[in-house]
Amino acid sequence: MKTIELHPTQRDDLPIIENLMQFYTYDFSQWLPLELGEHGFFNLQPLTDYWRNPATRPFLIRVDGELAGFVTVDNATCLPDAEYNIGYLFVARRFRGQGVATFVVSTLLSRFPGQWQILHLAANLPAAQFWKAVIPRLAAQDVSQHHLTIDANPCVVYRFAGSPA
Repeated sequence: MKTIELHPTQRDDLPIIENLMQFYTYDFSQWLPLELGEHGFFNLQPLTDYWRNPATRPFLIRVDGELAGFVTVDNATCLPDAEYNIGYLFVARRFRGQGVATFVVSTLLSRFPGQWQILHLAANLPAAQFWKAVIPRLAAQDVSQHHLTIDANPCVVYRFAGSPA
């Protein structure tokens, strides 16, 4: 059985997440017109203000001690009364389909009980399948689903109460 761990990051860990953002962006380039720069990297802007926001809580994901991804919780919500949002969730491909993301989401809902919002691009069918399966199992109360356009992209947004600890 694999050991999955969620580690709150320190300021020194942020460059690791910024590096992993290249892979996160690569995955999203399947659904958004994101272009590689001339040096073979996506031209990502530093998320300095995002990391400085006291409501942003970044975590590294490790499986059997090996770096496997990252996740952030923030307060960048678009639905009324939602307190928490998963800003980014990235699990490296070789760890997908093994319960890693489900463990991460379950752990976060326990650590931060309250009203949650989770969104994904409507075109991102793997995310749609994942969230449709996971949210009903982990939500403490009824789940509402909304179809919104965010930054000119059709999105599906879920709102629900996270599980109490």
